[in-house]
Formats: sequence, C-alpha cells, structure tokens
Amino acid sequence: MSEPRGKGPVLEMRDVRKSYGEEVKVEVLHGIDLVVEHGELVALIGPSGSGKSTLLNLLGLLDRPSSGTLRILGQDVSEADDDVRTHLRAKALGFVFQFHHLVPALSAEENVRLPLSIARGRVSDADVPRALELLGEVGLSDRAKALPRQLSGGQQQRVAIARALAHDPPLVLADEPTGNLDTETADGVFELFRRFHRERGTAFIVVTHDPRIAQRCDRVVSLLDGVVVSDVRNGHAKA
Repeated sequence: MSEPRGKGPVLEMRDVRKSYGEEVKVEVLHGIDLVVEHGELVALIGPSGSGKSTLLNLLGLLDRPSSGTLRILGQDVSEADDDVRTHLRAKALGFVFQFHHLVPALSAEENVRLPLSIARGRVSDADVPRALELLGEVGLSDRAKALPRQLSGGQQQRVAIARALAHDPPLVLADEPTGNLDTETADGVFELFRRFHRERGTAFIVVTHDPRIAQRCDRVVSLLDGVVVSDVRNGHAKA
C-alpha cells in the first residue's frame, strides 16, 4: 500500500448528534464517535432507517450536525460557513453514488473532468490528459467520447469512480456504489476501490447492504438506530 497521505485522521467525529424538526425535534444520530485514518477502507452497514444516509450527508458536508464536532483533514467544520464547506468539499472529498449521476449531455471524458472544471471555475483543455489517464485506469480508454446512454451500468459506474478521483481527494464517500449492479460487475467496481486505496492511499467509506463487499473492507462500522453498535477491524472488535 502507498504511504499515508497526511498526518492525523482524514475525518473525525466526536459526540455528533443530528436532529430534524422545529417545534418537535427528532434526533436521528445519537452521539456518533468515528475516526477514519488516511488510507483506510471502511464499510458502513446497517438496516434502512439506521441513520447511514444522514451520517453520509454530514461527512459529505451537505448538512451540519446539531451538536458535536466534525473535523475533515483536521479542520473543524461543525459550524463552518458555506464557502469554507464548499472549498473543503471540492478539495478533500470524492463522491460515488448508486445511480452514477453522470451528466447525460457530456461524454465520459467530460464527466470525469467536471470536478476539475468546477475547481478551476472554467473548462480547460489542460484537464483532458488527467481525465484520459483515469479512464484508462478504470479500463475505459476506448470509451472516452461515449455519452452515458451509450455505456452499460458497470461502465457508467467506472466513469463515476474516475470522476470521484479526478482531483485526487484523500477521502471518497461511496453510497451503495454496487447496489444497482450484478455480482460480477459489482466485484469489478469494488476491486477498483481496493486498487486506488492500495496504490494511492485514498480512504474510502463505502455504504453497502452487500455483506460480501463489507467483509472485503479493512474495517466494518455498524450503525443501528443512530448509534455505532460495532466497529470491527481485521476481524477483531475495536475496544
């Protein structure tokens, strides 16, 4: 595996709680403690309604905790303003979703360089080599000019992975990335995660209902009713 990309955790949550509602508040997350180091490959599992999506929204800086501390790359973002959160999201995070969310009118290559264009504030041909390099790494060199509708589901997901890695983020959040794929294609997608994790030191948090995927991660965090009920690393429960 590559050397760690930084010192300290890539993310840290301490006693994080999240509530919804105005007059009557309903608490969904109840004091979450979670630390993920650079280069870890973590599965996040739990039944529907356990709080996984809420937790992922907080980690992705799409929502704010009601209380507690959330740090990304050592920076406390619990109460950071929108500009800080947007900048850190673009710098530190990559996202892979179950349904790809590729832009239909853009080619595979254009979709991959979208995060770079957003970061630059403009489209630049200087980003094309990076996009083509990543498409090659996910086995789609010959599909760079294809539109999403011309690609299979597995190919679209590989484009989405390349897009998530375009700006070389230290942390990728993947929400059921294999949930819409057949077993063989899902295995191929997960192997891409493992390879980028191994070769680049990228940390991944993978939300999954697939026990086969969870078992192949370095660590499995189980959520139930808004509480972390277990955190298992290499087959041994974390104290």
